[in-house]
Parts: sequence; structure tokens; C-alpha cells
Amino acid sequence: MAGRRKSPDRRALEKAADRSGPVARYDLAVVAAAEPFSDHPAVKVVGAASELADQPPLVTASALVLVAGLVTRRPALARAGARMLAAHGLATLAKTIVKDRIDRTRPQKVAEDGEHRAEPGRSKAGERRSFPSGHSAGAFAVARAVTREYPGAVPVALPAAALASAIQVPRQKHFPSDVVVGVAIGLAAEALVDLAARRLSQRLKR
Repeated sequence: MAGRRKSPDRRALEKAADRSGPVARYDLAVVAAAEPFSDHPAVKVVGAASELADQPPLVTASALVLVAGLVTRRPALARAGARMLAAHGLATLAKTIVKDRIDRTRPQKVAEDGEHRAEPGRSKAGERRSFPSGHSAGAFAVARAVTREYPGAVPVALPAAALASAIQVPRQKHFPSDVVVGVAIGLAAEALVDLAARRLSQRLKR
């Protein structure tokens, strides 16, 4: 009996995988496997919610936390807001530097024409700026910053950041390696901010 017919999108992704290196083949295989779920209502709902991890919403939320802490005279809340802004800013700078130097075709575009490219370049076209995931970088930078001041938020903040990052794959916005590198950038940026904050605190105590 004939097997289930593959969708044109999935065939295009598999075609691109045949001409790619090992990492890209893995990325394309995962996106191809997730392709049937790209139009699932749950993916659409979670994907829409994940837009809260985009730059403007995260900056706004971080600024509001800082202002709320200052107005209510709650030092921990103000520090959390300052950490969130600093970590997000550094993560955004780092991921932008990488995006401005590497052109990578987004999964949606690959699914359309079967062509995948990942190479040095300076394209400003959104369809060629897949690497790394800015949503992942920002989400993890801010989530980790929150948990520095509020450790009890770990069970909520980090899983939320993970979900906002992971959903980018079935949405065909990013490849798995885009997400992994984005997460690494976000955590590294926040770690640097935390190190700077600790050193500043030590100096002030002296």
C-alpha cells in the first residue's frame, strides 16, 4: 500500500537536507518532521503568545518592572527590572552582531523553494536572518535575570522561556540550532550582567 503523500513543504525541506552539511541536515529533518503541526491551533496559540518574547514587549515589561520597583520602593523589584533591561540589551546586541554577519534562510523560505543557505553575509532581508533566534536570546536573558532576585520564579520563568524558544521550530520561524545558539547567547549575556552587578555591589559595600 502506498505511503501517505508528503506535503510540498515537507518535500522541499527534505530536498534541501540532501544538499546540506550534518548540522543543517539535522535542522532540516527536525523542521520537516514538525511541518505537519505548523498549522495546528495549539502551535498558533502558543506561537502568538511567544511574540511577547520579541524585543519591544520584553523591553517594555523590563522597564515597567524597574519603574514599579522604584515607585513602590521595593529594591529587589527595581534590581530585577534593571537586570532584565541590562541582560536583554546585551543579549540583543550580541545576537544582532551575529545576525549581521551570517545569512541563513528561514525554514518558511526553505519550505517554499527548497533552497537552504547558511553562509557569511550581511543581508537585511528578514527571510535570510534566521540565525540565531532573537526570541530565544531575549527570553532566556530576561527569565534568568528575574530569577536572580526571585529564585522562586524559576519553575515559571525558565519553562516559559523554553516554550517561547522551542515553539519557533514548528512555527517554521527558526531551526533548532538557531534556538540553541539564541539560548546560549541569552544565558551568557545575563551571566555577564550578573557578574558586573556582583562586582558593583562589592565595591559599594567597601
